Amino acid sequence: MRETTDILISGGGVAGLTAACALGAAGFRVICVDPTPPVTEGEAEGADLRTTAFLQPSIPVLEAAGLWSRLEPHAAALQVMRIIDAGGPEPEARLTKEFDATDISDAPFGWNLPNWLLRREMVARLAELPNVSFRPGTGFARMLAREAEALVTLTDGRQIATKLVIGADGRSSPVREAIGIAAKTIRYGQKALAFAVAHDLPHRNVSTEVHRKGGPFTLVPLPDREGKPASAVVWMETGPEIARLAALPVPAFEAEMTTRSSGILGPLKLLTRRSVWPIISQIADRMSGPRTVLMAEAAHVVPPIGAQGLNMSLADLAVLLDLAERHREDPGARAVTEAFHRARHLEVQARVTGIDILNRASMAETPMLRDLRARGLEALYSTRPVRQVLMRAGLGVR
Repeated sequence: MRETTDILISGGGVAGLTAACALGAAGFRVICVDPTPPVTEGEAEGADLRTTAFLQPSIPVLEAAGLWSRLEPHAAALQVMRIIDAGGPEPEARLTKEFDATDISDAPFGWNLPNWLLRREMVARLAELPNVSFRPGTGFARMLAREAEALVTLTDGRQIATKLVIGADGRSSPVREAIGIAAKTIRYGQKALAFAVAHDLPHRNVSTEVHRKGGPFTLVPLPDREGKPASAVVWMETGPEIARLAALPVPAFEAEMTTRSSGILGPLKLLTRRSVWPIISQIADRMSGPRTVLMAEAAHVVPPIGAQGLNMSLADLAVLLDLAERHREDPGARAVTEAFHRARHLEVQARVTGIDILNRASMAETPMLRDLRARGLEALYSTRPVRQVLMRAGLGVR
């Protein structure tokens, strides 16, 4: 039996669930599929222990989706972005620069939340939308794009006739593959450890990147845990070094991560298990095809620097939401898919390139390159107008 809908979303990660909420709240009939049911408890096996910082421009999208009122009570504000260069002979802070949101705005740069909690709240929001059907455990198998609709076959054999297919199904996107769009991938030989820590000193809503070698060690504020200050950590290093760190006994690991943090928050205590994630950059050759758009990691992947990843995805969604609402009768028309590609692809290319450069700088091993990185940070920070331009660019605000 064939079903019909306005929009089919392949992908039930944070980006796909947000898209389902936003497009459902806008009145479209939406089916969202993902072969893997979302893990919505932090202690459960397979929980995503990373966090997401929603920057200022992403909040209106979350509000339109009916999500922000659910998420805000659990969020920690990011008022200051601090960069520390610890590239000297010892892993100590030799240069510290703070980018304060008050220089450009009355609001914080953004708000940070655990990814597993985002999934929990988003799934609960979907249950409130009668025009949205979320089907975890079922995936996208193949599709045939026609003039008036796309015919999608799911992994359970069901067929869906839909006006628009959204590929939000990750860096190995089945939708991208089905429509024959290639992607360019850059591999760095890096992986990342993601986990949460408690510490004695308060974070004061300061997000900190500590640069030495291998990639940044990033501490992002979380709400207090059991009365103690807490932060989420993403620690990027070479693959072999991450394997060594992941296997360390907890006391030895805590000692190493405290040293790597330059001790800025005092001794760090591990609160969660350590999860390992590969680090790549990737960009699709196009962000749309017949009756199809690609968003989030189906279209672009970046290393976790400057909170850019999911915020790029929500910028995709903001453009798509506007176009779909202006073409309600056919949200998958060529006018929508082509306009989406034009609006997003150059911007995405620029951000992927910029973050690639920053990541390569953060990996610097030799003292000479580390010194060059520190001088570059000093030069960029020293002039207030330049500093303000950098902060606005990081937020995606012109």
